[in-house]
Amino acid sequence: MFFKRKIYDKLLEWKNETKGTKAILIEGARRIGKSTIAQAFAKNEYESYLLIDFAKKDKEVESYFEKYLNDLDTLFMMLQVHYGIRLKPRQSVVIFDEVQMFPQARAAIKYLVADGRYDYIETGSLISIKENVKDIVIPSEERHISMYPFDFEEFCWALGEEVMIDYIKHCFESKQALEESLHRKAMMIFKQYMLVGGMPMPVVKFVENNKSFYEADQEKRDILRLYREDIMKINARYRGKVLAIFDQIPGLLSQHEKRVVFKTIQGESRAEEYQETFFWLADSMICNECFLCSDPNVGLSINEVRSYVKCYMGDTGLLVSHAFDENELLEEEVYKQILLDKLSMNKGMLYENVIAQMLVINHHKLYFYTHYNDEKHRNDMEIDFLLSSNRKLKYKLYPIEVKSGKRYTTTSLLRFKEKYQDRIGACFIIHPKNLMIKDDIFCIPPYMTFLL
Repeated sequence: MFFKRKIYDKLLEWKNETKGTKAILIEGARRIGKSTIAQAFAKNEYESYLLIDFAKKDKEVESYFEKYLNDLDTLFMMLQVHYGIRLKPRQSVVIFDEVQMFPQARAAIKYLVADGRYDYIETGSLISIKENVKDIVIPSEERHISMYPFDFEEFCWALGEEVMIDYIKHCFESKQALEESLHRKAMMIFKQYMLVGGMPMPVVKFVENNKSFYEADQEKRDILRLYREDIMKINARYRGKVLAIFDQIPGLLSQHEKRVVFKTIQGESRAEEYQETFFWLADSMICNECFLCSDPNVGLSINEVRSYVKCYMGDTGLLVSHAFDENELLEEEVYKQILLDKLSMNKGMLYENVIAQMLVINHHKLYFYTHYNDEKHRNDMEIDFLLSSNRKLKYKLYPIEVKSGKRYTTTSLLRFKEKYQDRIGACFIIHPKNLMIKDDIFCIPPYMTFLL
């Protein structure tokens, strides 16, 4: 089963713009659907395609690249004969699947693109790509594109809810609340998205099995096991720290502040000892980092404090499965209890994680803000997320507070708004209630986050 993905249009844009002058490398976490989208695109947009899966470690195919890179006529002839595929100049594409398993093929892109006969799509898990480039020259004839889990809109497409998405977009643009029964329906779909997540196979199982959470949970646990196996293969120097952070993500997010307190992880640890750890987790796209911004302004990264970090799971559906015993599949009834808010579970953890996920998919880098009051000996301002200017948000600051319950206070946001009023474009509260504007704050339901 193949679902519509937004990355398809970006691949089409690459094909039409570059016309063979650049290859494209699809980067992303394991099991994100890179191979599936590459093959679907090749099948639909070219007369023929040749798929080379380097994970299969076909020594004969690898030898072709070693022997014939200076004789491309022979290289292409051998590849076509080996795979039984006829390639047509400027009408065919060659896919290098799991290219990190054979870095020499990636290095060859420079010469293959210069030859100009065919287009080239590469796929690979991000961290593995970066760990396997020590002995090759990175080709400049390569464009990169990141692939993420399904966003909420893509999830709705998979469920056949295109009309609902159009209605949500209309209400957001016109700043109108949804009709109440449709708001409740949209919230139910959002909760399904939060519990299933956006990894392709869990979504497929959810749709194919009449919205069975149990079938989706099995797939999610397979992915979590795969991630743990990946962690066990990395450099022993920081393997233990990566595993410690990965295992503690649900616990860290269940705390009030949600940020990582390093000394509680392992003895008297310090933030700088975990730099490689967070680099690996973020670059593998297993997790999304969120750093403190000490002086909120348009250039958030200028005042980034890396010793204060929150670590969100890249996919909230995986977080749900990760939060429970790894060896215990969650029963259908447990998921339904969570869905109906009848199970005692930290909803704030899930809500904040899924909002982080939706913002990252929308190409926002994550920052938060906190202010410690010396007189009161506590934080008197805590802002969950800060967005800065991008193509949609013009040269202003956009603070976001995430509320999982219908009753909440806005003290921190109002104080922040008063302190930095000249820098702020708009303030947002993301809450389970319908859209409303209160105290000049734009309060939106979580299913509208993909529009920010």
